[in-house]
Amino acid sequence: MKRTLLLLSLLFAVVSSAVGQEPGMETGEVEWRRYTVKGEEFSVALPLSPRMRTAQVARKSDGKVRVQKYLKAIVNGVYYTIEVFENPEPKQSLEEFADEQRGTYDRKTRRDLTIDGFNGVEYSSKDKAIPATAQFLATENHLYRFSASGPPAQRRAMMEFLSSIKLGKEPEGIEVSDYTGEWIYTGKEVDVKARLKTKPEPGYTQEARKNEINGTVVLIVVFAKNGEVQNIRVVEGLPYGLTQAAIEAAKKIKFTPAMKDGKPVSMWIQLEYNFNL
Repeated sequence: MKRTLLLLSLLFAVVSSAVGQEPGMETGEVEWRRYTVKGEEFSVALPLSPRMRTAQVARKSDGKVRVQKYLKAIVNGVYYTIEVFENPEPKQSLEEFADEQRGTYDRKTRRDLTIDGFNGVEYSSKDKAIPATAQFLATENHLYRFSASGPPAQRRAMMEFLSSIKLGKEPEGIEVSDYTGEWIYTGKEVDVKARLKTKPEPGYTQEARKNEINGTVVLIVVFAKNGEVQNIRVVEGLPYGLTQAAIEAAKKIKFTPAMKDGKPVSMWIQLEYNFNL
């Protein structure tokens, strides 16, 4: 008897094929290049040019307003992020910054580090299914949070990203500018996540049943602010029509869009359809 299960999670995976290509989310063979931001004190290697946005945010400790630059790239199931903060007077210490921005990272995993003469600390997550690592670093004028999360099979890529970090006043790399298109959010970026209303199950094809196919189809989609399911991409597929069946089911999902600053916004969602005879 067919059983299907739909699971929703934060974005930690990307595509192996796509319906409606969205720049900034890639898969397959990639070319690592070094990137930086004009006026900043860092450079880092990534398999894809990141998207960036700049905002003014209040420091949690004292409400002091500072500029934040947020960069992200999502490639082959790995979610890479770089957060850059000004450090105005009174300057925030590395310890204060790490405690403020550490979030759910496990305090027991702390590891001290030094990069190009600058001190930092590293934390890892408790989640073994989707491991994550973040490094917090302080230069003379900036505070940095580099993080990577994704499936265990991509750990090498995650470590390549973190080990490529360079700090200094004249970093070399391709300069990244602010992204001017619609920003598609992840779960941690929104105030209220998208909520499911209905989630139709896909049909089990005769050919798949005949060949006794079991497994999981993993999709990543956009729950758009207008209520439509868009940009459907296949992370993991199954033969004999099961992948297409999952795609067709995903198109029929009804949901309430995510909210940010009181407005509906588009949000990446990962879907899993489990097929078991």
